[in-house]
Amino acid sequence: MLKPGDPAPPFDLECALDGRIARSSLAKISSELVLIFFYPRDFSFICPTEVTGFNKALKDFTAEETAIVGVSIDNVDSHLRWARELGGIAYPLLADPDGSLARAYGVFDDNEKVALRATFILDRKRKVAFSSSCPLNVGRSVVETLRIVRALRAGRLCPADWKPGVEFGPTDRDF
Repeated sequence: MLKPGDPAPPFDLECALDGRIARSSLAKISSELVLIFFYPRDFSFICPTEVTGFNKALKDFTAEETAIVGVSIDNVDSHLRWARELGGIAYPLLADPDGSLARAYGVFDDNEKVALRATFILDRKRKVAFSSSCPLNVGRSVVETLRIVRALRAGRLCPADWKPGVEFGPTDRDF
């Protein structure tokens, strides 16, 4: 799995976006940060809670100059059907049917033949600033992911459970 400081593998893949088939390319995303979250499958139990959670928080992430991209091994037609069933998704759901992007990020589960539940936040230079993964049966927290984005954008020492408005750590230390 990629770790902070690693260059992010580029992508240019078909996606479902706003009810239509499109393409999404990392090179064309201009936001300060990019949040890429991998999930195992469309039409599953946990995944819709994450996908709709990120969609509900999209304005908060956008306010933090952060683009969101979801990725699974499902094809683009599955993404379209599922996004409609979920009431619409306003960020790209990338189709990675051969798992090549999940493999490039080091999050393909060879036993289950799906992407792990993994999160990457990329900086402006498109290097990994943050990465984490969860077991397939445990969903990630959208609220915690937004907190991490805000802490990364603050560029300061942010203690555990830091939130905007809470004091930063000392400026004379690196960590």
